[in-house]
Amino acid sequence: MNTKTKELTLTALMAAIICVLGPLSVPLPFSPVPISLTMIGIYLAVYAVGMWRGTIAFLVYLLLGLVGLPVFSGFTGGPAKLLGPTGGYLIGFIFTALISGFFIDRFWRNRLLSAAGMILGIAVAYVFGTVWLAYVAGMTFGQALAAGVIPYVGFDLVKIVVLMIVGPELKKVLIRANLVTVPEHAA
Repeated sequence: MNTKTKELTLTALMAAIICVLGPLSVPLPFSPVPISLTMIGIYLAVYAVGMWRGTIAFLVYLLLGLVGLPVFSGFTGGPAKLLGPTGGYLIGFIFTALISGFFIDRFWRNRLLSAAGMILGIAVAYVFGTVWLAYVAGMTFGQALAAGVIPYVGFDLVKIVVLMIVGPELKKVLIRANLVTVPEHAA
């Protein structure tokens, strides 16, 4: 299989994994924002195929959800989801993929620097999500932060710890299988 075919196939596979993980969520009674596994899919994608292709995989997921496929949290889809309380987080996840992917591409062997990139990436998504949640729900920024971020920080840190362990191992397996190469700029 040539390199372009492998890259395209792996990117599509990562989009599919995000589509499988994205709908899996746990609603919380005090917030319109559920606990979701979307971030795990994003982090797996950027570990597996890098920043650009991982971001493309997420964009494919986002477009599939936008046209109505039930790939968003709670097996929902359509433009209403993007315009609803969680839409800012979905848009913010684009930056999560880019930022975490940048760090992971360069420092995938260094779990702490990779984790720093994942934390920075999710922090940016928190900002987008909080601003949008405040706007859509008529909340103050502080209320939106309390409803849409504070309850999730611990869960998101656990996801990051899991990916700090799983991500580099996945990358090693893909490199050994000659499915991906070590990024040229990796430290």
